[in-house]
Amino acid sequence: MTPATPFPAAGLAVSPSMASLRPRTVSRPMRRPGGSGTGRRRLLWASAAVLVVCGLLVWWLRPSPSPAPGGKITFATGVRTGVYERYGTLFKKRLDRDLPRVDLTLQHSEGSVQNLGRIVSGEADFTITASDALAAYQEKGGKDASHIRACARLYDDYMHLVVPRDSPVDSAEDLKGLRVGVGEKRSGVALVTRRLLKAAGLDMDHDVHAVRKGIDRMPDLLSAGELDAFFWSGGLPTGAIERLAERTDIRLVQLGDLLPRLHEQRPDMRYYRAAVMAPDAYPTVQRGRSVKTVAIANLLVTMDRTDAALTEGITRSVIKSRDQIGREVHAAQKVDLRTAIYTDPVPLHEGARRYYRSAKP
Repeated sequence: MTPATPFPAAGLAVSPSMASLRPRTVSRPMRRPGGSGTGRRRLLWASAAVLVVCGLLVWWLRPSPSPAPGGKITFATGVRTGVYERYGTLFKKRLDRDLPRVDLTLQHSEGSVQNLGRIVSGEADFTITASDALAAYQEKGGKDASHIRACARLYDDYMHLVVPRDSPVDSAEDLKGLRVGVGEKRSGVALVTRRLLKAAGLDMDHDVHAVRKGIDRMPDLLSAGELDAFFWSGGLPTGAIERLAERTDIRLVQLGDLLPRLHEQRPDMRYYRAAVMAPDAYPTVQRGRSVKTVAIANLLVTMDRTDAALTEGITRSVIKSRDQIGREVHAAQKVDLRTAIYTDPVPLHEGARRYYRSAKP
């Protein structure tokens, strides 16, 4: 019999077979204060702190957003009842919403030529002008001509030659000796009318009785029999001519045959292009007939000194307002992001460039 092994704690004897059932002691490493759980928590807190610091640093270093443009500006339009004037009125309403800190004042004028003088002198900040008037101003070396900048190409003006329905006039050559409305002295209408008459072999100062009135007066004078015909350059349709047609039976005389001779006059005549007034431009006047004529692009312009952020905002509003304004001024429907950048003969303003670079067709 195998001797028993004494059990010191209880004073009992334990056999070797029972000894194998004795619990074994497992050696474990001592856990130090701040063990693995605490370390992970410290690591997480440190990472979070780094992220916060980096975020604050980025926020601190990033450029501050520029405040929305504000202040008082003036927009030169055109004669009352003309397309420029109506466009300016509708654009002001849109700008009040798009740039509420900008206080826009509209300024009536005789037209394109006077408008250029006003932005150069600082009387106006923005205006609409015809591209031929702008090219003529550059050609004669007008003051600060090289500092004029464009925001957008807007829409085309179409040359109208309006006569009573029973008039014997069938072409511009037939106007010799007649009383002809030629537009106000500093208007784009007067500029192109002189050139068209020259292409027709007539001198505006000697071969016709030139009546220097605008679209706000010429329809009434024709209706009253005080004019035999008048020229007008405007978007389609021009409201003043629509209203004239409601009370007077009138016709539109074609001018398309003058284009070749017009282009022969000087190199800057390239701004005139062949165009057709579709029958639905003035349905009651044209009676299903198209009318060949001459068209000229209109530009929205300013000076290079004009604030870039303001110009960017104005340009954005012009493009975005196309549909809204176009419901009342049909010509404005032609404003298009893809063609607005073609502003020959002047370059785009830097603020306008910013907008077009950021905009998507």
